[in-house]
Amino acid sequence: MDHPRALAALIMFLLFSVGDFTAVPQLRRKSQVTGGLCAHLIQSAGFPCTEHQTKTKDGFLLGLQRVSSRSTIVRGEMGLPVLLIHGLFMAGDAWFMNSASQSLGFILADQGFDVWVGNVRGTHWSHGHVSLSVKNKEFWDWSWQELALYDLAEMIRYVNKITKAKIFVVGHSQGTIMSLAAFTKPDIVDMVKAAALLCPISYLDHITSDFVLGLVKIRLDEVILALGIHQLNFKSNMGTQIMDMMCDGHIHCDIWLSAITGKNCCFNDSRIDFYLEYEPHPSSSKNLHHLFQMIRKGSFAMYDYGMSKNLMRYNRPKPPVFDISQIPTSLPLWMGYGGNDALADAIDVQHTLKGLKSKPDLLYIEEYGHIDFLLSTRAKTDVYDDMIRFFNSVQKVSSFK
Repeated sequence: MDHPRALAALIMFLLFSVGDFTAVPQLRRKSQVTGGLCAHLIQSAGFPCTEHQTKTKDGFLLGLQRVSSRSTIVRGEMGLPVLLIHGLFMAGDAWFMNSASQSLGFILADQGFDVWVGNVRGTHWSHGHVSLSVKNKEFWDWSWQELALYDLAEMIRYVNKITKAKIFVVGHSQGTIMSLAAFTKPDIVDMVKAAALLCPISYLDHITSDFVLGLVKIRLDEVILALGIHQLNFKSNMGTQIMDMMCDGHIHCDIWLSAITGKNCCFNDSRIDFYLEYEPHPSSSKNLHHLFQMIRKGSFAMYDYGMSKNLMRYNRPKPPVFDISQIPTSLPLWMGYGGNDALADAIDVQHTLKGLKSKPDLLYIEEYGHIDFLLSTRAKTDVYDDMIRFFNSVQKVSSFK
């Protein structure tokens, strides 16, 4: 599929989406079956799993899942908690899309970690708001800024309170934006033992995705906000039709995905239909606009409301930046990134590294794209073993203190 066709299809969806997440009884609606993520993907694979819920300061009800090993012996010696934070248009199911020997959520559980799965506001496995309906525009009045300072902050507090331990955080893509922003706040980072960032992003001005750059160029984010579209939902009637057209056969969908994320070397494209039973999840138009602001401005900053509204909200004409040099050197960091990633470009990763005072452990894989770090059939050997080695080394150092 050529880029213009895919771009036109996405524009059609964004302009005509009705935001109906429950009305389409097609194959790609498995996520509408009653029950939580535990029942859908995790317990059926033989892993003990419990559902949890917590509330953010601004009233959103977030779902979390706690997963432990299939082995009663390993389960009896449960290790430190690990919180998994998904990317844009994804949710906690992203960590369990492949087999138990290939999916990070399962691998960590079988390695003895106390695995906690986060789901940000608006995704299917979270549970709405104390007073707002998804039909209210106010429900979608947020960007990754709120996901970092409210959602991730609350998830970390909740897991810390239940386990009474500092936690490991693992983020992918948008999950790394959230993490790096949150770690600039002392009250949040003090509860974190270490973090592993897959496809780390704090700057986006060197992305190479022609598809995304095309959307930025025509300022589609501003158009959809001007049209009063607040929710981006590919599970709507129109959204499903567009997804079916763009993924008409595995080859078409793979090409479309590569146009957005960069060429992925190693994920099993025969499972695309299964992936699409769960993905993508909704997000907000404001969130997309914030990400596009990052691309245009080359900054890692709070949402830009324009000069007058910035003065009212921030007491300054420009939005405050998230200063990653404020992330303490005492927080061990591990980062994995790829040479074929069109979203977390290596130049932007280097920009992030220069801004940090610490020197993270790095893993660079030339042939990996953005999705490979989640869905590569080789990810355990290529990525996760090194990440787990890092976590174990942090724990070993801590035990000697």
